[in-house]
Amino acid sequence: MTTTVPVAFSTLIDAAAALRSGAVSAVELVGQALATADAVDSTLGVFLARFDERARAQAEHVDAKIAAGQELAPLDGIPLGVKDILAHAHASTTAQSLVLAPEWGTATGDCAVVSRLEQAGAIVTGKTTTMEFAIGVPDPEKPFPVPRNAWDPERWAGGSSSGSGSGVAAGLFLGAIGTDTAGSIRIPAAFNGITGLKPTFGRVPKSGVVPLGYTLDHVGPMARSAADCALLLSVIAGHEAADPYSSSVAVDDYSGALTGDLRGITIGVDDLDRYANAGIDPAQPQLFTEALDALREAGATIVPVEIPMYPEVTAIDVVVMLAEAHTYHRDDLRTRWTDYGRGTRIILAAGDALSASDYIQAQRVRRIAQQQMAELFTEVDLVLTPTGHLGAPPLSAIDQMQPLNVLASLHTPYWNPLGNPTLAVPIGLSSEHTPLSMSLSGRPFAEATVLRAGDAYQRLTDHHLRTPTTLKGLS
Repeated sequence: MTTTVPVAFSTLIDAAAALRSGAVSAVELVGQALATADAVDSTLGVFLARFDERARAQAEHVDAKIAAGQELAPLDGIPLGVKDILAHAHASTTAQSLVLAPEWGTATGDCAVVSRLEQAGAIVTGKTTTMEFAIGVPDPEKPFPVPRNAWDPERWAGGSSSGSGSGVAAGLFLGAIGTDTAGSIRIPAAFNGITGLKPTFGRVPKSGVVPLGYTLDHVGPMARSAADCALLLSVIAGHEAADPYSSSVAVDDYSGALTGDLRGITIGVDDLDRYANAGIDPAQPQLFTEALDALREAGATIVPVEIPMYPEVTAIDVVVMLAEAHTYHRDDLRTRWTDYGRGTRIILAAGDALSASDYIQAQRVRRIAQQQMAELFTEVDLVLTPTGHLGAPPLSAIDQMQPLNVLASLHTPYWNPLGNPTLAVPIGLSSEHTPLSMSLSGRPFAEATVLRAGDAYQRLTDHHLRTPTTLKGLS
């Protein structure tokens, strides 16, 4: 059973329009977000730190601007959550770990993304939960909240942008920022029934973000709709000199690209059923087919494709991620082993078994795969696959000794070594009444086309506007 989201929290775009029309005040928007957090966060574990008084003061400032007839910035009055691996001067960045130095990030101030958000008027209401250092699985033995799924608190919110995903779904904020090294934006977006974008590698700066995989990490928006993500991306995208991986490719008009019309767009579809190693939910094939029908209705041409080198590329993501993460954590693993969570230290220690030859060979094969994907994109404009074949697993099913098993029947790691922009979009509910999702991927820096397709689909469906009735009992 689902219910439509309350008007004040329908989408970020709608809230911004309501603010400008006078239908709602910034104080009311922020007040509702904080009241929702008061009601449900003790159950869902969304926040590691809250900035209530600061948020209220910022909201009052926005309302004063409106009263004075001043022009509003794009995100003025909009409450957002930020994953706690992004530095914010208002609070320590913990990466949900006992290991990271308490002063991390506060000495240097806001990271580039947070700075851009606040310059655009966004009201950051707090730092959201993650998996430790953006890897691993929840460890209830550590003194941090266990992030829980907004649709079923006995299930995982997905990692590692966990609180960002469940917080948007539950209405604790209108949008959020996550990071993605093997699916950490798209998995919690999929599991919580919202929309999440992994932009092209280098599209959004990573300076001031705790690293996991230097050549795999992406920073991106999470919100209810593709249109919301387009607005957030327009604020956070662009070159940043402090990030050596940051691209100088010009930023597109992402919101202006959302026409609702997919005529002239060819979408190559691969159902990836052959790689659903943990199984396929009984409802998934029909929901996936219905999604294709909606894209056709929007004008897209649908053709079958087989994405290249799937097993090799997913293996590359793991090898490169473990090697790069181990490089960052090696000394702390030796001296502070038990301070890490069980699942985290198992994954990070696995990087010690990799050789320089393993890493170099993975990067060589990675370039070949990128070339093959570029060739596929000479034939199609977008590639569509399931984000995963199953909904969120129960927390009780997560094995601390085999933490990477949570990736079974998820297809997100494939796109990180390639670096292409990928959007996770909800398509309906599984047989267990948990959200399922599809992924739209495009050419490098073609976020505008990816978002255009996601938005066109969402104009014809309402999966992204639904929230679980389980929250009624918590509010």
